Amino acid sequence: MPSPQQARAQASAITSGKTDPEVGAAPTSQLRELFDGPRLSPGQRRIAQYLIEHITEAAFLSITDLAERVGVSQPSVTRFAAAVGFSGYPALRERLQAIALRTLAGGPAAAEVNRSNELQAAVDAEIENLENLRRDFADPDRLIDVGRELSASTPLTVLGLRISVSLAEYFAYAARRIHPDVRLVTRGGSVAYDAILQSREAGGTWLLAFDMPRHAHETLTAIRVARSAGLKVALVTDLALGALADEADVTFATGTGSRLVFDSYAAPGLMASALLQAMTDADPERTQARLEDYEQIAEQHQFFMRD
Repeated sequence: MPSPQQARAQASAITSGKTDPEVGAAPTSQLRELFDGPRLSPGQRRIAQYLIEHITEAAFLSITDLAERVGVSQPSVTRFAAAVGFSGYPALRERLQAIALRTLAGGPAAAEVNRSNELQAAVDAEIENLENLRRDFADPDRLIDVGRELSASTPLTVLGLRISVSLAEYFAYAARRIHPDVRLVTRGGSVAYDAILQSREAGGTWLLAFDMPRHAHETLTAIRVARSAGLKVALVTDLALGALADEADVTFATGTGSRLVFDSYAAPGLMASALLQAMTDADPERTQARLEDYEQIAEQHQFFMRD
């Protein structure tokens, strides 16, 4: 049963003649359409996620109550409303109330389905990103060419700052098994500049950079330093256009999952693996020799448990 406050809001919406323009769409689908368009910050995604999971209650909350429930400030809620295309929170709440009426009409089961499907929607979004990547791989020539260049660059510098550190670390960890000199840069500012310049002085020719949202100014500056030093730049990111792509010699644009509070990286992770594969294919004899040497060392020092 709705609370008295909810009942009054429902009556107001009905008597004013305001109805949901997307009558055929499920409430969760309507909310996702509202929230999926803009690039939301993690804090704004928390608000969106709370609204999706608690639409029948949240649609009738004041801005103060909603901010308290989510654990954010009132200005954060106002900025969220603007980010998803509304003049302010009252306009957003009016739209949410229209959607909530449909959810209430469907009964408790409908609201429960909405909550349980949110994780499935995140998986669906990543599947779509992987399908797009699969289409890109229909013509692998550019990937093969870049893999050859990265393999030949000694040293090879790998850059990943802030949220992109994990992708850079994964790539560098694996690349060291097949490449004699991989230099990982995960700190920005002058530390990154020193590492990049030293790599160039040592004979390096390429920098591989990972940059996932939210894009950091320090990554753009580091790429510019690399270019000015004479290094070529391969970039793995989510945008084919923009300041970062403009500075790179080659860009591999892969979608990121943005359904949850923090992004997920199924497609960028696979792109990193594909670049590693291209490097192994570029110099198969060196690859085989280094992998065999590593296996001998791993066995000698018992790096891994036996299954």
